[in-house]
Amino acid sequence: MAKRILILLCFCFTKLNAQKVVNFDELMQDLPTDKFVVVNFWATWCGPCLVELPHFMEVNKEFEKDSSFEMILVSLDPLKQMDKVKKTIEKKNLKVKHYLLNDNARMNEWIPKLDPEWSGGIPATLFINQGKKVEFVDRMLKKDELQLIISKYKTQ
Repeated sequence: MAKRILILLCFCFTKLNAQKVVNFDELMQDLPTDKFVVVNFWATWCGPCLVELPHFMEVNKEFEKDSSFEMILVSLDPLKQMDKVKKTIEKKNLKVKHYLLNDNARMNEWIPKLDPEWSGGIPATLFINQGKKVEFVDRMLKKDELQLIISKYKTQ
């Protein structure tokens, strides 16, 4: 019986920590430098973000067997909204790597590091190829726009 409880606790702990809480510097250090990476900044309260997420998942599915491609979602929700973020991830079936960016106090520092022209509005998407930023889009993307940007920069 104790063994079953321990297994259940391990499963629950893993599930609760599926989304990593990071500051901006930790996020940037975690990003792969040997792949084409799509990093989408979103929040549960952002209507356009929730509209575009299914398109991102469809495009990610096209690349699921491509080890040189990775899609990452970064929630800008407050840490106290973690449960809401997790519910949205489950409800929308968002099967990619997730982060919760807990660095609101330093927004004026890290926003211009991503793109000097970015106001901080979301949705926003960063495209990185082999560790170098190739494009930044600070608006909602349709599926075909996302595919076009990826095909423009991603090397086979």
